[in-house]
Amino acid sequence: MPIAALGQTADELKNDENTPGDVLVYGMGYSANRFSPLTQINKENVSKLVPVWAYSLADLQGGESFPIVKDGVVYATTHNATVAVDAMTGKQIWRVVHDYPPETLRVVCCGIVNRGAAIYEGMVIRALMDDRIVALDAKTGKEIWTVSSPEPATAANGYAMTGAPLIVNGVVIMGVAGAEFSHRGFLEGYDAKTGKHLWRQYTVPAKGEPGSETWEGDSGLTGGGSTWLTGTYDPELDLVYWGVGNPAPWNPRARKGDNLFTNSVFAVRPKTGERVWYFQTSPQDPFDYDAVQTPVIATINVDAKPRKVVIQANRGGFLYVLDAKDGKLITANPYGKVNWASGIDIKTGRPVVTDVFTGALEGKTVTVWPSVSGVTNWQHMSFSPRTGMLYINTLHVGMTYQAGDPPKLEPGRPSGAPTVKRTVVTDDPNVRGYLKAVDPMTGKSKWEVPYRSPNYSSTMVTASNLVFSGVMTGEFQALDADTGKVLWSFQTPSGIIGQPVTWERGGKQYVTVMSGIGGVYAQRGGDPNLNNLPTGVSLWTFALFDK
Repeated sequence: MPIAALGQTADELKNDENTPGDVLVYGMGYSANRFSPLTQINKENVSKLVPVWAYSLADLQGGESFPIVKDGVVYATTHNATVAVDAMTGKQIWRVVHDYPPETLRVVCCGIVNRGAAIYEGMVIRALMDDRIVALDAKTGKEIWTVSSPEPATAANGYAMTGAPLIVNGVVIMGVAGAEFSHRGFLEGYDAKTGKHLWRQYTVPAKGEPGSETWEGDSGLTGGGSTWLTGTYDPELDLVYWGVGNPAPWNPRARKGDNLFTNSVFAVRPKTGERVWYFQTSPQDPFDYDAVQTPVIATINVDAKPRKVVIQANRGGFLYVLDAKDGKLITANPYGKVNWASGIDIKTGRPVVTDVFTGALEGKTVTVWPSVSGVTNWQHMSFSPRTGMLYINTLHVGMTYQAGDPPKLEPGRPSGAPTVKRTVVTDDPNVRGYLKAVDPMTGKSKWEVPYRSPNYSSTMVTASNLVFSGVMTGEFQALDADTGKVLWSFQTPSGIIGQPVTWERGGKQYVTVMSGIGGVYAQRGGDPNLNNLPTGVSLWTFALFDK
């Protein structure tokens, strides 16, 4: 049987955005626009959307997985299982349970979850909590290869893997979680056919390397810089864009300096991991403002000319637009409530910090917006080339913050919440988040829809100008991309923190999403609106009623 019949090739992967019958790449294509050209489901008929099937993943943790759809099969993951489900009926084809040592969970700060798999040449490839990469036969679920990330990537040293791989020209690119456990982060590549480890690019430089001077003393040895969300790829420039997380510890008094290359966007060569450029968003970050948000690749008008850019809705509250080729800052504007900086200096790219930021560095008690959760967190935005707008689920929560005496750290030791004191602050306890349509060049909203709790679902937008998103209390919704009006809502059994996708088969359009409350905000956000919500992960597929 030809390889193309078994699973996608490198060329099929590059063409994912133009083949709506399948969903092959995390983000619905290498650009992560999460935009679909499908229009069968539109504003006039979306009210007739009904569930076609639902499938239980037999898991009580969070359901954040990105569904892969290939040749009439849906592939999805939980933290300890990978499944293949018939896309037409929801009937299970195979299910593989993955065991890992229980001590692994000691260094999983923010939810026992997995965000998805990748598919390549007949294999479903995913990461496991204990820093292993495993490849399964897409037809049977049988293991083809498994490898462990080389030293020092162990739970004892603070490393875990919760994200989805990105496969580029036969290289499996994978990041790590664990900045809250005093590790030194990295991005790495593996051979997709064999699992052979090919390269590793550390996000915190070793002594003597460029950037090491931005770390006081030996603080870089436990400096964080996780890479726990999946990146994007531009085939024309042959660049992979990947977000880098916060420095460790949260307490900034233990690591004076800019702390390169944490809180940055990296552009690397997929074959070698060579870093071509970087852009740092918040030097010496005291507030855990990860820059891991998946960079979206788009062509937009800049100075009345089309320009290929990388867009990141950063956790610290600024929306960055960078030149895709060299990382030059084009514009940066707030897209939510921010008081730690008054703006971004366009020439230097550095934030113009306020006394809130400087007071935090001095150990004073400050009230800062946004909170540790950010204006957005891990949930992914979408971009419509039709409307030119970004669709972003945001938070509207602040915090009080105080960094006491700096802690002494060693790999594997907690370096997050215990190192600072903080409490939740809200303007209105009944509005803790918004779904926004945001202009990428200004950060201003065309419309905003308030929610009692912030949505941790990713968004998806279609060519019929529909935005799909989930709600923490379980509603799966379709909104008018032009006005923000909710056109359809369906109550799933648990809260939605998943990633909707749409696809077609047999001339019919379908929408698939995972339901299952969990993750960092549900666990630690202190949100009373989420008390007593049912748990349990399930996979849902919807289509227009036609019988």
